[in-house]
Amino acid sequence: MTYCVGINIDAGLVLLSDTRTNAGVDNVARFQKMFTWEVPGERVIVIMVAGNLSITQGVLTQINTDIEQAANGEDVETILNCKSLYRATEIVGGYMRALQKHHHEAMANQGISAGASMILAGQRKGGRQRLFMIYAAGNFIESTRDTPFFQIGEHKYGKPILDRVIQPDTSMEDAVKAVLVSMDSTLRSNLSVGMPLDLSVLLKDQYRVDTCYRIEQGDQNFARLSSAWSDALRHAFMELPEFHI
Repeated sequence: MTYCVGINIDAGLVLLSDTRTNAGVDNVARFQKMFTWEVPGERVIVIMVAGNLSITQGVLTQINTDIEQAANGEDVETILNCKSLYRATEIVGGYMRALQKHHHEAMANQGISAGASMILAGQRKGGRQRLFMIYAAGNFIESTRDTPFFQIGEHKYGKPILDRVIQPDTSMEDAVKAVLVSMDSTLRSNLSVGMPLDLSVLLKDQYRVDTCYRIEQGDQNFARLSSAWSDALRHAFMELPEFHI
């Protein structure tokens, strides 16, 4: 399983993913789920993936193949030269749709789910920062001020804190804490989500990844945050008024 979360606030974009995949209790592995492309001073794009690994790796391979072909002078539209982030999401959604169509029947016959999803975030010069969620069918939705975050994978444990905290005017510092607490809640409740974690911060109008940080098992910053959150929850629970029935 997987947990990835992306937040779009006025100050920028915050993205966090785990790295655990498993096909049973005795087949656990680590795979990167966050991928970044930059054209310095022009655009930055981050994609996070969840679901069937062969589908998502196939999409990423096609993205990188097109970029390499364009770099070699071929006339190929890519996520790095297209006219908008919306168009970049259309390109990625098209790859997803084609791979799903190609592999769905064979996987279904083997009892394997071909389901996959992605979060695409970024900004190009002259455009606004944007956050999209791409479904298995290749269709997608964009974040709004009413819905400033998206989750893919095992999302239910980490959603309550985001619902209560994240608003468009949330500070970058608080948004980072919120995604980390969201992940900590998921790690505690679902063993199929695991360390290490990948955290990226994209500040508005910078067109680059401003922070790229891997949180390994035993990371002291994350451990302090996790412990403080647990203590705060226990204290808040003890302070609740009695419920008389």
